[in-house]
Amino acid sequence: MYTIIKKVLILIVTIILLLNTSDQIKDYSNETNNIGTIIIKKINLNRPFYPIDSEENTIDKNIMVLKESTMPNIDNSLLLLAAHSGTRDIAFFEELDNLSINDEVIIIYQNKKYIYIVKDIWEEKKNGYINLNKENKKQLVLTTCSPNKDNTQLIINCILKES
Repeated sequence: MYTIIKKVLILIVTIILLLNTSDQIKDYSNETNNIGTIIIKKINLNRPFYPIDSEENTIDKNIMVLKESTMPNIDNSLLLLAAHSGTRDIAFFEELDNLSINDEVIIIYQNKKYIYIVKDIWEEKKNGYINLNKENKKQLVLTTCSPNKDNTQLIINCILKES
């Protein structure tokens, strides 16, 4: 009888621990050189990103901050992030096409949490540019290759959530 109770208690504690840790934000602040983290709970994405001039800031290693970006601590910022999709181990935006309008994207930058809401989703021809209307708000744009069309990029436009 005692071993059955013990096993049940261990199972309950394990379930509670799993439930409590599934919603936690991984802290990348101790990693070398990263400047922030992107978290998209809907697709289980939690990855750091690096300064524009860092050798780590490349889609061949990480989520890349595009050079045209301004960080979210700046008024009317425009943070542009790109990453591979597909099936490789560096395909950090593999499930980006599962996002929908009004989904949340969290950016942690300088120990501050910025919550963005997906406003628009579209695809356009890959030519080195993103056709984008700059909002008078803090804006986040995520881009990757289209999962369905060659030479096409998927673009997710997000606006900072009103507090």
